[in-house]
Amino acid sequence: MTVLPSWRHAPWLVLSILSLISFASAHMIEVTASRKECFFEDLHEHDQMTVTYQVGEGGHLDIDFWLTDPENNVLTKHIRESTGTTSITAEKDGRYEYCFSNQMSTVADKMVSFNVHGIIYVSEEADITAPVEREIRSLAIGLTSVKDEQEYIVVRERRHRDTAESTCDRVKWWSVLQALVLFAVVAWQVYYLKSFFEVKRVI
Repeated sequence: MTVLPSWRHAPWLVLSILSLISFASAHMIEVTASRKECFFEDLHEHDQMTVTYQVGEGGHLDIDFWLTDPENNVLTKHIRESTGTTSITAEKDGRYEYCFSNQMSTVADKMVSFNVHGIIYVSEEADITAPVEREIRSLAIGLTSVKDEQEYIVVRERRHRDTAESTCDRVKWWSVLQALVLFAVVAWQVYYLKSFFEVKRVI
């Protein structure tokens, strides 16, 4: 038989969900040309962290990304990627740094959206949480994944809209150019044919 929790515990459940969701964060930054932007998270051993990013605007929609451990060892490195995801499990306590670099570009600025979320490790001896709290944690992780997916879809939709608008502009100007060339060819043909019917008089 399943025992449902009493409604008098509802505020506690809401506060628990909010506290778990607060471990996730979403950001939108501008990485100017020839610059890089770095961030850090302080992790303990066995903590997990996931970084998901997407380039929404600028240049060829690419960015360099890397993540280092407290001893400055590179754990993950992406070169000229439009989107990416990396997950790590901390092997030692300390500050883990991740950077977005636009140093390959000297002109174009880049708009990058990224999400950071993680799981704090709790040993089995210390894990005395109730089944309801475990379910809340699982729900919070699922909500974080859905939120990340929604933000990814928004960025993709903006990128596709920009591509469609750019394509429409190119088609419009190409049509204008074709019309001008057509009128020029017609005018030249009329002038050329007219010269055959002109009467040349010899004085």
